[in-house]
Amino acid sequence: VADVPLGAFQSGGIDSALVTALMQAESPRPVKTFTIGFTAQGYDEARHAKQVAAHLGTEHTELYVEEREAREAIPHLPTWYDEPFADSSQIPTQIVSRLARRSVTVALSGDGGDELFAGYTRYQWGENVQRVLGTVARPLRHGMASVLGALSGEVLRGLTRLAPARLRPGHPEQKAAKLAALLREKDADAAYRRLVSLWPEPERLMLRGSEPRGLLQDPNLQRTFRGFVERMMLLDTLTYLPDDILTKVDRASMSVALEARVPLLNHRVVEFAWRLPPAMKLRRGTTKWALRRILDRHVPRALIERPKHGFAVPLAAWLRGPLRGWADDLLSQSALAGGYLDADAVAARWREHRTGERDWSAGLWAVLMFQSWLAQAGAAGEAPAPAAARGGGD
Repeated sequence: VADVPLGAFQSGGIDSALVTALMQAESPRPVKTFTIGFTAQGYDEARHAKQVAAHLGTEHTELYVEEREAREAIPHLPTWYDEPFADSSQIPTQIVSRLARRSVTVALSGDGGDELFAGYTRYQWGENVQRVLGTVARPLRHGMASVLGALSGEVLRGLTRLAPARLRPGHPEQKAAKLAALLREKDADAAYRRLVSLWPEPERLMLRGSEPRGLLQDPNLQRTFRGFVERMMLLDTLTYLPDDILTKVDRASMSVALEARVPLLNHRVVEFAWRLPPAMKLRRGTTKWALRRILDRHVPRALIERPKHGFAVPLAAWLRGPLRGWADDLLSQSALAGGYLDADAVAARWREHRTGERDWSAGLWAVLMFQSWLAQAGAAGEAPAPAAARGGGD
């Protein structure tokens, strides 16, 4: 119910499809839906969104974004977010918000479904990771990690092509690197912390820095939530959801005066989700089991069943190509000198990424967003002094 034009973001995934389907079931006229796509292989979800929208009968608008248009948003990110914010899906989120604002004032989003109903790939891995880390000797796990790390991107892509299309993971190089990192950790909770970290060892990045213990290291959680998957879901709900997902959507949408609403985070839905037994969320490797069964009433399963990709841009390739000059300037020894970050540690990762030896795009993006924000804050006379100038060490 709204007295302003109302629409929905549509990615073609389970959460946005479900929100749109329930909206359309209540609406006497076609719901306005919006999506964007990229031409880069492996990053185009627009065709899936179009199929779902066509089945539901929405008034659908899609926009295929040229890489140049997406990159032009980057210099504005520190202003829009007003702090260092390093989830690169902030770029397509801002663009789809701009698209929606041409037609509506409020847009509904499917955010929250992953955390409440076990939608992330890491939940699928959770029980297996816990089992492997608890039973396989650490030297053997390190050996398995070394083998994974030695496989080139070309080999990994070739291996994934052997799997059925509906089971092929997106971005196999990134997933292999994550799995290799997990195998080196001492236990499942340490593996989770590494998985959600853009720079897993921050003390190697921050000059005179140390990481304070917080919720992610709280031992009481293991006693209260004995199931590893539920523990991950709780931590994601309390950290990743508000500090990344909701911040990203709120500031991207408000940068164009669009109000984004998240109906799956209505407190009644959250309370109900946490009362459900875990098997209603993750069942025999199938994520969001309950939501899928509801969606079956509205959308054919064939339009939805595919590997989870996320809302991403080809960041790794951009940093090696059209963004390289911009990144070179922000990651140079002179730009990092006398600041907060260890210039040598950054330079080593930047060199490995440029040569294609490793994909460090996520961690480097965090540094780039910090440096970009710092440069803009400094130009405005608002940048804080680095730790050395303050005399502090933490």
